Amino acid sequence: MTIKAIVLDIDGTLLNDEKQLTKETKAALINAQKSGIKVILASGRPTTGMLKYVDELEMERYNGLIVSYNGAHVLDVGSQKVLFSQPLSIENSKDILEHLKQFEVKPMIAQGDYMYVNNVYDCMVNLDAPHGSLNIIEYESRGGNFQLCEKNDLAAFVDFPLHKILVAGHPDYLQKNWQNILGPFKEKVSGVFSAPMYFEFTDQGIDKANALEKTLKPLGIQREHIVSFGDGHNDVSLINYAGIGIAMGNAVDELKNVANKVTASNNDDGIAQALAKLL
Repeated sequence: MTIKAIVLDIDGTLLNDEKQLTKETKAALINAQKSGIKVILASGRPTTGMLKYVDELEMERYNGLIVSYNGAHVLDVGSQKVLFSQPLSIENSKDILEHLKQFEVKPMIAQGDYMYVNNVYDCMVNLDAPHGSLNIIEYESRGGNFQLCEKNDLAAFVDFPLHKILVAGHPDYLQKNWQNILGPFKEKVSGVFSAPMYFEFTDQGIDKANALEKTLKPLGIQREHIVSFGDGHNDVSLINYAGIGIAMGNAVDELKNVANKVTASNNDDGIAQALAKLL
């Protein structure tokens, strides 16, 4: 198999649990690019939250791509050309945000340099050990390089298309209620867990595989020439789509069950170990 593209989730895959890109993984991916392989980052993160790793991996030099918002937006970082964009409609965004008011969750939306929330002080989510309490709003705003802005009524405020509505909450609560959270919209939009404490809305049909299908075929890259890496529920389409789909050792069981291979964990340079065998 000729490998033409390597597609990587970020959190729990490219990065270790300290949110660091190790020198071994970095070297493996830069060497792959030097040999002519395109590196693509594919994450639920906003575009701005991925740029740091674009720089670390020298992706601009090698015309890499970033697939953000779980597949709703694709950017060629070399040319800065948007290759694909499919946001939620304003009507659906308003309806979802209105619906969320009845649940014990913290919705977050972003536009430009700003992330909008209901209450910047209602920010804590209690997670299981060893994580403890997490300031989820600070965590997201820092990760996306956003300035925080408070809006009492997000549904009334939104008058622009959103690529994603992020819903944060306690993992047990989300697991118990996600079907009711998604319920009225399941025929109109896509909903997926990107982490135990995150449930995300994107437009109907949006996922990482769809974004690759829309953008890589015109570049002459077929799915059988793709190697992908992931760890979460929102990586299932990505792992299924690639010619070789590789689950991290720390991946959820659902992903390991559909992957072609399972590599070492994100804390043990699983990407570098797999690429050493493949390239």
